[in-house]
Amino acid sequence: MCVDQNFGDRADGICLHGASLLIKQVLRAVIPGSRSSRTIIRAILATAFLISLVPSLVLGQVAEPPAYSAPDTSLDVKPVPLLSGSAGFITTFDGGDPHLGPIISPVVLVPLGQRWLFESRGTFESDMVQEPGNPGFHGVVAKALDYAQLDFIANPHLTITVGRFLTPFGIYNERLYPVWIRNLQADPLTLPIGNGPSDASNGVMLRGGFKASPRLNINYSAYYSALTTSSVVTADRFAGGRAGIFVPKARLEVGGSFQHLLQDERSNLFGFHAIWQPLALPLDIRAETVRSRRGSGYWVEPAYRLTQLPFWRNQMRRTQLVARMQQFWVGPLPGDELPDVDTRQFEFGVNYYFMDGLKATSNYGRQFSVEGNKNEWVFGLTYRFVVPLGREGAE
Repeated sequence: MCVDQNFGDRADGICLHGASLLIKQVLRAVIPGSRSSRTIIRAILATAFLISLVPSLVLGQVAEPPAYSAPDTSLDVKPVPLLSGSAGFITTFDGGDPHLGPIISPVVLVPLGQRWLFESRGTFESDMVQEPGNPGFHGVVAKALDYAQLDFIANPHLTITVGRFLTPFGIYNERLYPVWIRNLQADPLTLPIGNGPSDASNGVMLRGGFKASPRLNINYSAYYSALTTSSVVTADRFAGGRAGIFVPKARLEVGGSFQHLLQDERSNLFGFHAIWQPLALPLDIRAETVRSRRGSGYWVEPAYRLTQLPFWRNQMRRTQLVARMQQFWVGPLPGDELPDVDTRQFEFGVNYYFMDGLKATSNYGRQFSVEGNKNEWVFGLTYRFVVPLGREGAE
């Protein structure tokens, strides 16, 4: 199971109490639904089951069961609940207008035995602005339930998730969204594409990975989301999947995403992603491109840690230079939270890591469109925390 960068790090008071109700509602929405919904669920389950058998079939690892031996209970470790998450204070000057953005995103992880895990994330944030005739900055606290899901580790190659989960379309929403992980605090222009109205899905997901050869790893996910109109846990109705190929020796991952909307125009969405960390340089290159009827675009983001400079070594190893180039083209259909016109944007930033989890961030961006060009400055401080909620030890 992976929680940090693969699943990301938004908890309201309803995270724990409402999670069980949410899961029950999702199950009622998915399983007893229409015949097409049940067909989709069966297809996803069958596909994931077959994929989970691929390593054994391809590598010839189907063998006789091992002889029984008494388990070594001294090595069994009792998992404990965790409270994790991130906090930050982001100041943005958007076209000259200042915005203050405090944010906190707690994450609750509750292991249930060795094969079950409940996890949830909430977000409390505000966009505080100056109002004419009213001194100071004012805003309201927006609360969101990012995910509340129950995971079952069926085998080393398959994990089954039910509830509300981050939509695995592309890589940014799942792996890079939390403020303490992202290199630049502004969202990519294409982020809303493929992730629904709230960047989350309500339904069922199957995911996993396996080693196809000593030099090649494959990861996959398949999911179905039911239509939910509640303001707290909104989601669209769609089905899709993502697959990636990771080459450890080259430190390169490439993959693609597919999604089919089961409502409105019932269109298809496509995505491609790549992550590369060359061995010779402290460089991290991330990129995505997406295509849909609501819009298409791409972003490329290199980040370089200054560890190779021969002076001020202690300071330079904590300093990171980041840039992002992105472009968006409007589609034939309107898209919520997407730019109204074709847009290009370039950003450059500097991050400084005081310690593990504590980072100062700053960046400058310039946006170009027919609606007018504008500058954007961002300054912030982010922090990641982890607090065990129980005593570690052997069972």
